[in-house]
Amino acid sequence: MSTRACHNVRSSYVEISNLVRSYKKRVFKDGVLRQSHILHGCSLQRAQQSSRSLVQSACLRQGNTGVRSSPLFIEKFKKFLNIPKADNTVWNLSQGYRKSPEREIVLHGYLGSRSDLSKKLSFVTLFSMDYEKRIQIVATPNRSNEEDHGVNEKLKSIKANTPVALRGFFKPKPEGQGNRQLPSERSAWRLDDFEVELRDIQSLNDFPSDIVMTPDSEFSAEQRHLQIRTNKHISGALTLRSSIAHLCRKTLHSGLGFKEVETPLLFKSTSEGAREFIVPTRRKGLAYALPQSPQQFKQILMASGIRKYYQFARCFRDEDLRADRQPEFTQLDIEKSFAKADEVIKAVEVLIRTIWKSMLKVKLPKCFPRMTYTEAMSRYGSDKPDLRISIQPISRIEHLLPADLISKITSRANPIVEVLMVPAEASSEAIRRFIDSFLDSPDNKRFLENPCGGPGIFIYDSSKPLQGLSAFGFEAVEELERRFELKDGYIIILQARENTPLSGGSTPLGDMRIAIHKALVSLLYLQPPDWKDFKPVWITDFPLFSPSNSSEPGQGGNAGLASTHHPFTSPKTAEDVDLLLTDPTQVTGDHYDLVINGEEIGGGSQRIHNAEMQEFVMRDILKMDDERIAEFSHLLVALRSGCPPHAGIALGFDRLVAMVHAGRTERKTTLRDVIAFPKSGKGDDLMVKSPGRMTENVLETYHLKLRE
Repeated sequence: MSTRACHNVRSSYVEISNLVRSYKKRVFKDGVLRQSHILHGCSLQRAQQSSRSLVQSACLRQGNTGVRSSPLFIEKFKKFLNIPKADNTVWNLSQGYRKSPEREIVLHGYLGSRSDLSKKLSFVTLFSMDYEKRIQIVATPNRSNEEDHGVNEKLKSIKANTPVALRGFFKPKPEGQGNRQLPSERSAWRLDDFEVELRDIQSLNDFPSDIVMTPDSEFSAEQRHLQIRTNKHISGALTLRSSIAHLCRKTLHSGLGFKEVETPLLFKSTSEGAREFIVPTRRKGLAYALPQSPQQFKQILMASGIRKYYQFARCFRDEDLRADRQPEFTQLDIEKSFAKADEVIKAVEVLIRTIWKSMLKVKLPKCFPRMTYTEAMSRYGSDKPDLRISIQPISRIEHLLPADLISKITSRANPIVEVLMVPAEASSEAIRRFIDSFLDSPDNKRFLENPCGGPGIFIYDSSKPLQGLSAFGFEAVEELERRFELKDGYIIILQARENTPLSGGSTPLGDMRIAIHKALVSLLYLQPPDWKDFKPVWITDFPLFSPSNSSEPGQGGNAGLASTHHPFTSPKTAEDVDLLLTDPTQVTGDHYDLVINGEEIGGGSQRIHNAEMQEFVMRDILKMDDERIAEFSHLLVALRSGCPPHAGIALGFDRLVAMVHAGRTERKTTLRDVIAFPKSGKGDDLMVKSPGRMTENVLETYHLKLRE
């Protein structure tokens, strides 16, 4: 072998060795080979064998010329480039087979499992390119065409789940052999009445034998691509997401006259209310922030003469994650100038009714009911009430109860005591067992640890003195029976709370209402809500300010207050503006949330459109310092340039799609089902392994230093 050839061999071997060593580093941890870190289940030994084979094939020589022969995968890839163009799809066949049922066609798709009836006769399913449709392929050499004689062997050499291009003759299935007779009326034909007689087939990429994919296969989030490919619930959700997005654009643009305008993703850090993701730059000390929402940009657009704006906006918040929360998500963002809140509400109602009618065949009311924040919290113990729940609203009852009963429920002086009536459909004995089990559950210990006292739970039982409610006294029992039409097995829950204005998103009794309903439904003691039952409601008149919360950054002011929504929300009335000067905690904001079935689908408000008023709220009410106010200088400049009054809303698009998909499939759908590449509960993308560790080079490039 020549010196040059030897050098080439050594170079190739060094490259492959480096590849194998880097692979070892990825798959080994603490000296143990971990199966979850092996790419598609391929073992290290097989990787090494493949590498040696690659070296051998790459180092073959023809004599002493030093000319390499092409590795096998190179030759295969060249064949993949010569893909015959499809002149049909399985989907098109399913729509147009009645017009011309007998013809030669070229199809692309995925092979299903094969059934060999004999050495010369095979059947296989061809799935459409999106796995939505399928058609039967039959391979047999019993024809006069000589080029087709080897097609059966060619088919057998291709594994199931391989993407293929095939040529064949589309025709009706022969009668008999389990096939029905083709109806004379073409309108009665089905795609299952037809098959494709295979003439030729070509693999478009090899499907590896170390991946096991069957109809029952379930893949982890680390193999998200295979999850989407095999899980109809997830792929169907992504298809529905696309359809809803298209419908929203059509409705907003053509029906309501809105313009789609994109706003930047590289923003700056501002004290808007949530924690942000910071993007460092190579300019020392400077960083971008990913936007919590396009709120400030869309208000600037209102000052720019954009009358009606919308966009599907990517938003980023570095919050503590829950099952219903993602660090990056999509909002359908809407804003309208020269407008009051009612105009935005009406536009959203048109949009939501259109989606529900088109996607679910459900007719929602022309005008959605409205409920104030105080009413929602008082009657349902939540600012996101689920109006489908078959439990009567919460009522105040302390004026009916004996003082000694109240003292047993709570140690608080002058408390508010509320009652929740739960109409369980079971015997009193069964309900007693249920209550014991419910309160013993780790998830429900929180109800017993309420600082205002745990719940007092009673069961209505007509076989006992005073129906088992002796502690209430005769007068209270009589009033409860008159008001609630009590029956045996009804659960009566008393809960005390502080005698102060309601704040936050829920009360302990409101949380218990949801938890006990869910538990009773699981045992069939209550009827579950129908999948097609949707109860939208607008929650309005939120407090403009709430007490600061140590778990939320808020606006960083020193007043002990934070904006309930965001600092750009307007007071609702002139009286509320006057209250800013005397008692800001009593100010009502012009803020509205759209809630459907206990889920907040969107939230919006009338904005402060005057620069002086906006600065007054920041400086004098929230007590933000000059540095924090300066973060919003761009917005103040836009507002002072004659910005018109404006209002808007942001709809949680991921949550909206999940709700519609659950209604269509009658199956629970999570946010992760409707997002192509969601994050885990820790904020990780398990497939691509992000976030990644920062190397010393990256830290140096961006002028960063890690703290211990």
